Amino acid sequence: MITNFLLDHSALVPVAILLVALVCAVLGLLFAGRRRILWALAGVSLVPVFALTLVPAGRTIDEVMCTVQFSLPTLGAVELLANVALFLPPVCFAALASRRPLTMFAAGSALSALIEALQAFVPAIGRACDTNDWLMNTIGAVLGALLATGTAWLVNRRAQSGSSTGAMSS
Repeated sequence: MITNFLLDHSALVPVAILLVALVCAVLGLLFAGRRRILWALAGVSLVPVFALTLVPAGRTIDEVMCTVQFSLPTLGAVELLANVALFLPPVCFAALASRRPLTMFAAGSALSALIEALQAFVPAIGRACDTNDWLMNTIGAVLGALLATGTAWLVNRRAQSGSSTGAMSS
């Protein structure tokens, strides 16, 4: 239903990505310092990743293959931009929970590569491997790591201004 809506209104796809980023930032701010909750959010946000990439598609691909192409998305490229949005939340929440945005970026990119390899070498799931999917997922991982870094900076700044305000009022 959401996919059909976005396909019919492809100009809204960047808005959808911004909404995903905004929700991640707000939840990151709300649960700053609550690492278990952030890990749980990272885990929950992996559910759509696995559901949309590894659940059998109801068709079988007869050969092992992977489409090799690298193209940057246009604002109307719904599938490509959806791949960006797919990896933004798990990387953002994992980076906030672990306090290691570069490591979580690398893990997100590696997970995407693993998923594409599984799609290529397990034709029974009926999914098509595509290097563009990996590239867009990796861009989503970059955005998630950057968003986590910015969110952590805001949390630290808020904590510092709160401690300096408290010291001034004493």
